[in-house]
Amino acid sequence: MKHLRPLIWLLALSPLLCLAQRKEYVELQREVMQLQEQVRILQRAVDEKMAELKVLVQQALDNVARANTAVAVMDAGMRDRLKEQAASLVGPVAAIGAKVDQMASEFQGLKTAIEDMNGRLGKVERQMVDLGNTVKVLQAPPPAPAGPPSPPAGVSAESLYASAMGDKDRGNYDLAMQGFTDYLKYFGETATAPNAQFYIGEIHYRRGDLDAALRAFDLVLEKYSENNKTLDAMFMKGLTLVKMGQRNRGAEEFWALIDRSPTSELAAKARAQLKSLGLSPLPPGKRTTKKKTTK
Repeated sequence: MKHLRPLIWLLALSPLLCLAQRKEYVELQREVMQLQEQVRILQRAVDEKMAELKVLVQQALDNVARANTAVAVMDAGMRDRLKEQAASLVGPVAAIGAKVDQMASEFQGLKTAIEDMNGRLGKVERQMVDLGNTVKVLQAPPPAPAGPPSPPAGVSAESLYASAMGDKDRGNYDLAMQGFTDYLKYFGETATAPNAQFYIGEIHYRRGDLDAALRAFDLVLEKYSENNKTLDAMFMKGLTLVKMGQRNRGAEEFWALIDRSPTSELAAKARAQLKSLGLSPLPPGKRTTKKKTTK
């Protein structure tokens, strides 16, 4: 009897247990249905978002295509503008080139004017010498100490120098040589005396009398202080030495000229002569040597 009691209780409780299980099953079904509904809602939302995303992607692609078209149009426009600007710059650049040429011409004109002024100053000096000699003759001064001899009557510094220059330009070297020699004899203390001495050397050089030419150019450099023919005498001395076969001495003269006046026109000619001799435009003492690296 005692063993039947639990069974009786179990049979009495079984309907209650079945009812509880059924209730849990119903609840589970309801939760499953709710979950399915949420999945459908989520699916619809995903579908809607995908549709919107497709629209946005297509819009982006359209925008990229339009941007590419705009960039191509802008590039073509910029190229056209650059071509127009380049064409418009041709005129100003040509004008600048013309202006530079004009400035170079004006500079050359200024240089010529300065040389002409120097010539006129020399002429004035010669006239002053002639005037001084005339005054001396008129005043009949007492015998002066030994000095340059007086020129013959009617011979003036201006006329003698001009006549000698004219003979040189016409190729009358004998008459020009005599004229410059007489000028140095009577007017050797004037500012134009170095010119006369230089032209004597130049005539000797043209005639091929290189020894006499070298002596004449040396006199320009040694007898007279700094003058407007100093650089010319140095250059011609260098040419004379090279022509005499004294290549190294000639190069030294060119180097000295470049060192004395590196930006002058004669310095450029001296560099050209050194180049033709296969030498550097810098003297040996001013050249920089690269140190050899030992491995």
